[in-house]
Amino acid sequence: QVQLEESGGGLVQTGGSLRLSCGTPGRTFSGTAMGWFRQAPGKEREFVAAISWRTDSTAITDSVKGRFTISRDSATSAVYLQMNSLLPEDTAVYYCAARNRPFWGGLGYYSARQQWDYWGQGTQVTVSS
Repeated sequence: QVQLEESGGGLVQTGGSLRLSCGTPGRTFSGTAMGWFRQAPGKEREFVAAISWRTDSTAITDSVKGRFTISRDSATSAVYLQMNSLLPEDTAVYYCAARNRPFWGGLGYYSARQQWDYWGQGTQVTVSS
């Protein structure tokens, strides 16, 4: 079992920035990928970004390309989501996810919830207009 803990959410104005962090307290992550999803009120949870733990390759959804960046620190088993130029439509609960199973091809093919094995509790991001 992999426990994931997110931090860094909050309230920010349109155009502002936030940096989300996710760690695996007390253990080293040995899976294949970590990523971020988000869920706005009344909507399905959607894929935001992911990073390969072995190759550093990344995938990011079109709606945040050029504004969000995913990165990782293998030494601390942490993954980060740098969010710039935030918009009100970015308001959501952001969830960290981890995958233990192997994957083939690009991480963009792994945008469904059932393709990820572990989840954090989520951190709220609110962007005011």
